[in-house]
Amino acid sequence: MVFSKEISKWYKKNQRQLPWRDTKDPYKIWISEIIFQQTRIDQGLEYYNRFVKTFPDIKTLALSDEEAVLKMWQGLGYYSRARNLHFTAIHIYNNAQGIFPSTFTEIKKLKGIGDYTAAAIASIAFGQPVAAVDGNVFRVLSRIYGIKTVIGTSTSKKQFKELSEKLMGNTDPGTYNQAVMEFGALYCKPSNPDCSHCIFKTECYAIKNNCVNELPVKTVKKQIRIRYFYYLVINESGSIYVKKRTGNDIWKNLYDFPLIETDYDANPDTIITSSLNPFKGIEYQGKYVEMKHKLTHQLIVCRFLKCTANPKIFCNDSFNKIMHEKLKILPVPRPVEEFILNHC
Repeated sequence: MVFSKEISKWYKKNQRQLPWRDTKDPYKIWISEIIFQQTRIDQGLEYYNRFVKTFPDIKTLALSDEEAVLKMWQGLGYYSRARNLHFTAIHIYNNAQGIFPSTFTEIKKLKGIGDYTAAAIASIAFGQPVAAVDGNVFRVLSRIYGIKTVIGTSTSKKQFKELSEKLMGNTDPGTYNQAVMEFGALYCKPSNPDCSHCIFKTECYAIKNNCVNELPVKTVKKQIRIRYFYYLVINESGSIYVKKRTGNDIWKNLYDFPLIETDYDANPDTIITSSLNPFKGIEYQGKYVEMKHKLTHQLIVCRFLKCTANPKIFCNDSFNKIMHEKLKILPVPRPVEEFILNHC
């Protein structure tokens, strides 16, 4: 079996028609790779189209305001991706005459770009023979070749990258990398893989040894952290108080409401009167809306408490008093967006 030849042939016949596959433009390939790192194709396609329409090139993205970029990204999550895209576009525009680097080594130096993304861009846009190894590649190769190394470690990444580059041979690197990833996404899926129609079913180690569901070997899942966000929703004459999130926590540089956070479930009345509440003079109106938001290793339980307050409490640089109309154009976390749309 010549793996690279067979899978490339399969790909040319069965690939999904996606907009970034019709171009060698490294900018558009970069945007697609960043968006779909943590997002399924069906969920992210509309975001991709909207993003490249609004920011069609490095110059446009670099000269745009970060808040505009975050607003365009709103709903995709993992907002550090958007911040890194913006930062890197500015860097390329200011320091490289707006020209995207053309080698794996140089691409990998860019902020927000790791080994996989650099390899994908270098191989697809510039034809460099470097293997792009993501979850799909781990799954396809571990099952076909019976590799039982625990994935997600530096050792396994090196092992799979070396194997994939060996298998690539003289095949077009971009076609090969996309073929393996596409095969993993459409046939060799994490659960319920379509083994009956697999082009490698007569050679596949996992099929022959009845261990498809056991490969790849994964590390123990990290425990989910539960956080409780008590948002103080304070309306005042058609305006509302918001705060820009700072630091290195989730949703950095997005806007939300004045917040009290706990790591335990508690009655809103108790929270308002407890020492955890730094906002003295708040009066809870007895009504709240609850929403749950799942992240990779966190569950955020958001409770939006309708309150009244002495305006002097929020008369500082940390808070902004804005009209409701402007609230809808600010970049905000997904649960805050849902609350605004349905309850403000």
